Amino acid sequence: MKKIIVMSLLWVSILFSGQAQQMPLYSQYMMNGFLLNPAVAGSEGYTVLNLTAREQWIGLPSSPKSHAISGQTRILKNSFINKGHSIRLHQKSASRSGKIGLGGYIFNDVIGPISRTGFQATYAYHIRMKRKQLSFGLSAVGYQFSLNEDKIKLDEVDPFWDNTPKSIFIPDANFGVYYTMPDFYCGLSVSQLFQSALRLGERSYAEYRTLRNYNLMAGYDYSVNDLITIQPSFLLKTNEKMMVQADINTKVIFGDQYWGGLSYRTAGALIIMGGVQVDRYFFGYAFDYTLSSIMKHSYGSHELMVVMRLGDNARRYRWLNRF
Repeated sequence: MKKIIVMSLLWVSILFSGQAQQMPLYSQYMMNGFLLNPAVAGSEGYTVLNLTAREQWIGLPSSPKSHAISGQTRILKNSFINKGHSIRLHQKSASRSGKIGLGGYIFNDVIGPISRTGFQATYAYHIRMKRKQLSFGLSAVGYQFSLNEDKIKLDEVDPFWDNTPKSIFIPDANFGVYYTMPDFYCGLSVSQLFQSALRLGERSYAEYRTLRNYNLMAGYDYSVNDLITIQPSFLLKTNEKMMVQADINTKVIFGDQYWGGLSYRTAGALIIMGGVQVDRYFFGYAFDYTLSSIMKHSYGSHELMVVMRLGDNARRYRWLNRF
């Protein structure tokens, strides 16, 4: 095998060997479950626009970076103007709504010389059952898998490398189920259904293929009083090789405007997060402290999220609240 292939596949093995880094890693996933589960699209009835930027292991050369812009909405029988924007709601009755949710997601993930730039288009269907809701979602995914020539240096000229495409397009699909009650939610999703193999030049490398990933998430809202709500939640991730990782989280909402929380990731990280609501905008920040020797060479991982929520109280199921 040509040495350039060996070099490239070493980087690919970093990306494809572990479940946590084969898919983008998000610490504030509970602020935008749509990034993990397509069935979330439109489940709240709001129109939601979300920007997420994550810089992992700052200080290390070629550390992972993830950037995403997503949007989701509910297709309604009637339209409404924007009026209310609370991160915690008190009324438990349901309002009029359509059954179809739509969503879109543009992302760019970079690790070393490898980058993935792509999109996700989502269709969701929501079934109302009194004060409960069962949702199904399916996404079409496509992304450009690229090798950055500027970050791969050769000691000598290699005709094979010069004639090998540095970018390939990979199609894929995701599926999810999402169940919500007034104070509880849970969801199961499967991503990378096609398990596409990496193809460099005219040869496909089956051992370096995307793995089918599974996400199970759940959370509960407990109102201490009119000012404080505690939201414990968890995210369990695994793949075809049964590589398991879990996030265990507790978030506290103060006065419908501020929140803070702690998370523990079984891969070895402690996460501190917080945020504030300003009118229809929500700003969240998370800092990951890695519980390993890597922190001797890194300044931790940082994640910023900005959310804009549109739609009035009549636009959605009033009791649904995931912020």
